[in-house]
Amino acid sequence: MIRRALFQLAPRRALASVFALLAIAWGAPAAADDPPGVSPAPAPAVSPAPRPITLPEALRQALAANPTLGSAEIEATAVKGQVRALLGSVLPKIGVSGNYVINSEEASFGSGSDKRVVLPGRDWSYRLTLSQPIYAGNRERRALEQARLGIDTAHANEASVRDRLLLAVAADYLAVVRADELIAVENQSVALASARREQAQTFFDAGETTRVDLLRAEADIKGAERQLARARQERALAESRLRDDLALDQPLVPSEPGRILPERPTEAELLAQVEASRPEVARAATAVEIARLEVRKQKGAVLPVLTADGAWLMQRSSFPLDQYGFFALRLTVPIYQGGEVKAKVAVANERLHQAELDLEAARRTVREEVRRAIADLAAADAELALAKEQKTAAEAEYQQADELYRAQELTALDARVAETGLAEARRAVATGELDRDLAELQVWAAAGLLAKNLSMEDVR
Repeated sequence: MIRRALFQLAPRRALASVFALLAIAWGAPAAADDPPGVSPAPAPAVSPAPRPITLPEALRQALAANPTLGSAEIEATAVKGQVRALLGSVLPKIGVSGNYVINSEEASFGSGSDKRVVLPGRDWSYRLTLSQPIYAGNRERRALEQARLGIDTAHANEASVRDRLLLAVAADYLAVVRADELIAVENQSVALASARREQAQTFFDAGETTRVDLLRAEADIKGAERQLARARQERALAESRLRDDLALDQPLVPSEPGRILPERPTEAELLAQVEASRPEVARAATAVEIARLEVRKQKGAVLPVLTADGAWLMQRSSFPLDQYGFFALRLTVPIYQGGEVKAKVAVANERLHQAELDLEAARRTVREEVRRAIADLAAADAELALAKEQKTAAEAEYQQADELYRAQELTALDARVAETGLAEARRAVATGELDRDLAELQVWAAAGLLAKNLSMEDVR
């Protein structure tokens, strides 16, 4: 029986050895405890390490890697290519053409040296042509000027995208930093609630309070933890927006940037610079110039068109000659076009008037945006100052209430009110600092000066 058992066990050991050899051949470690044919568990994915980053580094990363800004830069390059294409319309055109024909019959007249083949049996010819537009009512030149102004429009769009990107990066960066501060505030609130819970437990164990105070303290701890979870969620959302701005996938750990902008000019100084600084105004002004050129271009359709053509021809047929050249000036004068030109000129004039109205609206809009941003900043400054004063008063109130509560001269409800007021005051300071920072960024962005002042020397 033992021999029979050994014979039954031998094939199993051989099969296990085969699977082990196959595992070694495929580069997989053979585990002694794993059954044959079972793959080992995959290694857990390693998350990338958090990357410390400063605001200048974030700005550089965004300017270098953000795909939206890259798309705007490519658009400006594409418009330059359109200008080169339009420039080719006013330059000489040189071409070569040829043909080869087999005819069923051959026809000629004359004999000897005077013989002229009119229709060869196998006919061939080629021609070298030159064409040069000389004058067409300056319509090509107007179109070229419009295309060059289109480059300015593309650059204005690129500048607008860059300004919005810098504003988004700075705002999201500060949002992450302030979210970290808010998380610290909520941790303090959890600590305060936990301390009150311990004090309530002590009083309850001594039989000096009811269980209601203990349960209320535990509920307040859960409420503080909910606020902490919400603050962490806000931080995660702000970090996600920042990663999107920077085109990065790894976690980011921003540092406190300190003072990131110089002293703000007065409202009058900002209003004096806004029209020259905002890309929207520059784009609207360029649209007016393009509309004016369109009016002049359409009016040029009633003017004569003069072109110069030349060619050199070689052919199998000797009639009239087997090779010759020519040069021609061709003049076309439009006399009546059914009112088409007049209608196009009228449409172009309406587009010009529309562009002028858009320019005036853009100027008015940017001025009012500056005024609204300054008003928002003033309100944010006032709210932050009041929040800091409220925090100072709440800290003093909490300190006094905590001492009296420990001395059992105040109820747990009074201590809870003081604790809640302190948490709200600290939370108001943290959120008020973010609101104030964002309002200041918005003032510079509304004036069109954010890129010049936020992009510091090491960024530029």
